[in-house]
Amino acid sequence: MMFLFLALAAVLLIEAGLALFTLRTVRRVEAALPPRGRFVEVPGARLHVVERGQGPTLLLVHGLAGQLCHFTYGIVDLLASRYRVVAVDRPGSGYSVRAAGSSAALGAQAEVLAALIDALKLGRPVVVGHSLGGAVALALAQRHPERVAGLALIAPLTHPVEDVPPVFSALKIAKPWARTLVAWTLAVPIGLARRDAALRVLFDPEPVAVDFATRAGGMLTLRPSHFIAACADLAAAPDDMPAMIQRYPAMRLPVSILYGRGDRILDPRTQGEALARALPGAELTLVDGGHMLPVTMPERCAQFIHEAAARPTSAPLVRNNGR
Repeated sequence: MMFLFLALAAVLLIEAGLALFTLRTVRRVEAALPPRGRFVEVPGARLHVVERGQGPTLLLVHGLAGQLCHFTYGIVDLLASRYRVVAVDRPGSGYSVRAAGSSAALGAQAEVLAALIDALKLGRPVVVGHSLGGAVALALAQRHPERVAGLALIAPLTHPVEDVPPVFSALKIAKPWARTLVAWTLAVPIGLARRDAALRVLFDPEPVAVDFATRAGGMLTLRPSHFIAACADLAAAPDDMPAMIQRYPAMRLPVSILYGRGDRILDPRTQGEALARALPGAELTLVDGGHMLPVTMPERCAQFIHEAAARPTSAPLVRNNGR
């Protein structure tokens, strides 16, 4: 009995030490990378947004475990001379907060973005989605075509994946209580230990940006709230995908797709090429690069977005709830 008591006490001490280490790390991260924009309250979320420029509107949506700094790294400034550019932290990511009990499903996140478009009076923006943000952008266009002028999708998730990429395997935690426990104990030390290897895969075949941790906000992934939200995003991503795929042929708006041929996170053939075949009038561009094109090729991505925004826009359509 005494042995069990001592073992339990040791476990609790270790967990307390890990939680303290996590708390100190979070404080350092938040001091180094404070919020760069403003906050907008919408149903289901408190969203952190960065807004630059004037002109036709672009709404930029980041991917899994990312945040808006992937766009402020270079793309936002390149576009701000021509456009009103709004980059948003998706619910729970970066400095945005997902309301307790709110769904992380693609459709639910699309509803949050629709509310943001209304709150900021964005009209019908061209929505730019990277990776998982591409799936959210597609869900938004299907549910609210009257709010979307077109889509510019960079390495988008468009179809279910058979296996979660190993770089995201740590996010495969089904139980919310387990996500919280791991977020406050193991996630930070393990994330720091595996960071370099994970980034090499994420960026491959291109080199990792030397300032990714700071300028691209990479350190923000160490915050427990960010880890918990990413787990929820990964778990909920497949929920709406089958119904979305069935509606692809009926979509009638300009859709442009940019993919890196060497992408090791999402397969350009089963994602980008498959979407281009399913969507009437979709345009696919392949470049020699990997998954993190917004960071590694900001000029090429800005050019791609400008070309997508210049495509003829369809007339507003009747709203489709997508259910």
